[in-house]
Amino acid sequence: MNKPYLKPLCLAIGATLMLSACGQSEQATAPAKPATNASVPATATTTAAAPVVKKNPFDISELDPNISACQDFNGFVNAKWAAAHPIPDDFSSWGAFSELEENSLATQHDIVDAMNKSADSAQAGSIEQKIGWLYRSGMDEATINKAGAAPLKPELDQIAALKNGGDVADFIAQRYNEGDSYVFNFGPGPDFQNAKIQIGYANEGGLTLPTKDYYSDPKYADIRAAYVAYIAKLLQLTGVSEADAKSQANDVLKFETALAAASLSPVDERDPKNQYHFATVKEADKITPHFSWDKFFAAQGITIDKGFSLSQPKFFAEFDKLLASAPIAQWQAYLRFHAIDGSANLLSQDFQDARFAFYGQTLSGQPKQKPRWKRTLDAVNGGMGEALGQLYVAKVFKPEAKQRAEELVENIHNALKTRIENVDWMSAETKAKAIAKWQTFLPKIGYPDKWRDWSGLQIKPDDYYGNMLATQKFNYHYDLAKIGKPTDRKDWGMTPQTVNAYYSSQDNTINFPAAILQPPFFDASADDAINYGGIGAVIGHESSHGFDDEGSQFDGDGNNKNWWTKQDRAQFEARTAKLVQQFNDYTPLKDKPDLHVNGKLTLGENIADLGGLNVSYDALQNVLKQHPEEAAQSIDGYTPDQRFFLNWARVWRDNVREKLLIVLINSDPHSPAALRTIGPPSNMEAFAKAFQCKPGDAMVRPADKQVKIW
Repeated sequence: MNKPYLKPLCLAIGATLMLSACGQSEQATAPAKPATNASVPATATTTAAAPVVKKNPFDISELDPNISACQDFNGFVNAKWAAAHPIPDDFSSWGAFSELEENSLATQHDIVDAMNKSADSAQAGSIEQKIGWLYRSGMDEATINKAGAAPLKPELDQIAALKNGGDVADFIAQRYNEGDSYVFNFGPGPDFQNAKIQIGYANEGGLTLPTKDYYSDPKYADIRAAYVAYIAKLLQLTGVSEADAKSQANDVLKFETALAAASLSPVDERDPKNQYHFATVKEADKITPHFSWDKFFAAQGITIDKGFSLSQPKFFAEFDKLLASAPIAQWQAYLRFHAIDGSANLLSQDFQDARFAFYGQTLSGQPKQKPRWKRTLDAVNGGMGEALGQLYVAKVFKPEAKQRAEELVENIHNALKTRIENVDWMSAETKAKAIAKWQTFLPKIGYPDKWRDWSGLQIKPDDYYGNMLATQKFNYHYDLAKIGKPTDRKDWGMTPQTVNAYYSSQDNTINFPAAILQPPFFDASADDAINYGGIGAVIGHESSHGFDDEGSQFDGDGNNKNWWTKQDRAQFEARTAKLVQQFNDYTPLKDKPDLHVNGKLTLGENIADLGGLNVSYDALQNVLKQHPEEAAQSIDGYTPDQRFFLNWARVWRDNVREKLLIVLINSDPHSPAALRTIGPPSNMEAFAKAFQCKPGDAMVRPADKQVKIW
């Protein structure tokens, strides 16, 4: 069971990375009085100490007075917290996002527990009944364990009956109609050349290891060996002999290695030129003469008129080559393993344990599996996430939170416009087009305006595997129905209960689910500095993605169109090159000094962090000008400017297991959280001024290396 998908550009990769997310220059009013170069706060002296009338949501006892804010801002804000909060055994990381996600999960758990208890008497066909039965079926360990691998037998029998490449092609098409993807991914998206219309996108896939390098680089030999052992273990659990399982496992690795050689690197994946290749069905068939796209689309029950995006022709040519030349036994081994691997979490405990041993322990360093209720809740979110979100919003999301968030969005939106207008390196011609794009931003806050209809989905109280197959097919065809229709900019790519946010360059929307609109990001009763350093910077981050190295290649309508003069683009790239170098220089692991952050891979997120923090800071200054009494206040001895940066750092606090951090450095477009804490502020004069940092301090980058983009 392998789910096809297209990814939005997020703030982070879920809780494990710290946004996730999917997605993707400092002039300020002087603070009342900055803190000293040491770590202790200064007392604001512009006005006699005014009584604090707003809630104080920041605990200054967490700050470490032995660490200078000007030398290690992350340590100053987060070192004591990190030492006091070891990663729980059933987590691969633990931080501010994790805590917020746990709160969201606790609420969701209450909801699904209640739905489970009342499902039999609930209105027939209601989302309450379906969610209750889906969760109940997933919690029925006895039935699931008794079934073992039996639910997979029909699919494994189909694979065993394949005789040639033509059979393989038919099998892939047939399984796709069930919402089950093999080798590549397929789904809808706005046309790069006419974003108002949805077309089909076929994208490379089919790999298991984190990046293509894991298949060939000698330093990952141990991981490859562990992967082969994992493949063999899963095959044995379905009745394959030990010797045959080892042979088939080697075939799977060989097959995926061939696919990997034709696949993109994580850096190349970010380039829009590698994300779109429009082709008619006949043109696509020439690239894959052994795989008929006519037959594939017919099997999906859809009609492709003008064409679709065969996004990575090199990959699909290799796929076709393997259809023609790979031994059928190798194809069977590959398909058999992916059928089992994609379904392992829905099968008996021995399958789940084997899967966790590889993905959880080997790749992520996590000692213990999450409890069953969390794993089942993950499945409910995967299958009926928006329906659960509808119940979540009704239970916890308050209208005043949405209203306050809308005010923040408007203030930051206006601050972004001012920054664009004031940049000194861009011509009036390009600025006008940037402002035109700015004018078309669509913010979406909390939850969809219209909820999905789930009436066509059939759920049973006692068939977990069958239920998840049903949700998979239902959701896949829900997405396919968008192809050929107008793009709905109000459609959401995340559920309301997700602790994340994202920007979509193809519809120019910024999206903030309800679950992220909570402390430490957002607190309606907190001082403005805290909110602008938290959710304000997130709003600025997502807005800045529209003008990062990738988003800047799309216009306000979402078309992949160059709106830059040649000279302005060169100026932009010279500035972003300095940001690439800044992050290339970081080595997050002390015992691995040769492992550097990839500044090109993380460039989009780093631009968004830097732009978002600057924009939100400007928006805060505008608010403080309107409320001089707040600007003159210090809370616990910290000025509004200082509290702004303190909350920015707190948001990114994170403890990460080394194994996971290595995988993320190699594959993820987000920089490690500790570096997101220090990287952007070290480029901002406002930060140095707030904490009285001096040239030569670690948190003050030399003038010739400071990065100013937006």
